[in-house]
Amino acid sequence: MYTCSDREATRALYIGWLHQVERAKRPARLPIVLTKDEVRRLFAHLHGTNRLMAGLLYGSGLRLMECMRLRVKDLDFGYLRVTVRDGKGGKDRITMLPVNAAKPLERHLQKVKAQHEQDLEDGFGGVYLPDALEQKYPNAGREWMWQYVFPSPRLSIDPRTGIRRRHHVEESSLQLGIKRAVRASGIQKPATCHTLRHSFATHLLENGYDIRTVQELLGHSPREITETHAKVLLRLCLAFAKG
Repeated sequence: MYTCSDREATRALYIGWLHQVERAKRPARLPIVLTKDEVRRLFAHLHGTNRLMAGLLYGSGLRLMECMRLRVKDLDFGYLRVTVRDGKGGKDRITMLPVNAAKPLERHLQKVKAQHEQDLEDGFGGVYLPDALEQKYPNAGREWMWQYVFPSPRLSIDPRTGIRRRHHVEESSLQLGIKRAVRASGIQKPATCHTLRHSFATHLLENGYDIRTVQELLGHSPREITETHAKVLLRLCLAFAKG
């Protein structure tokens, strides 16, 4: 029977001793950023719900899944702000709600509410609640404020509970919509949903917002992450000056 020292000796025989080995680091990549004109061209080829969701990625700096998981109660039209719950790192934050997105979103929610009321009449209307809220407030999932802002067009079986209810829309629908819009607009950049978030940060810095404010809107912890956008902006300015 091998002892610990025997196994170590055998391992050393085949692969040698691994001293002072450093973990491989992912190389730093500069974010892809669209110009304001490219953003306008992109949105010209987005319509309906995809346009609304893309508007929050660009106008509020949301991550893709943060947008998908938005609840009705997270939109504050009075103060024009969006509350992001349980974002990256499990943190909550508040960001801006674009003025030009407020009215379209209110009209969108009117349709979603009508759909929710029909679901209730049909004996459904419940939605998944995070953490232990479902046990603590068993009827809260049927309330309007807990419904997803961007619900799925169809009911489905929740694999966690076996309950048939309406989940949020599939993120792939927006990803595909952005991909098609980029191609249709003739933008020669590998832009994705996350590109709109990068563009949000860069354009705010371009408009004179300080790094600290942009960092808080993005939900970033390390200051260096937001400074990456500042470096991109500086390079763009230098390129523009030389051109």
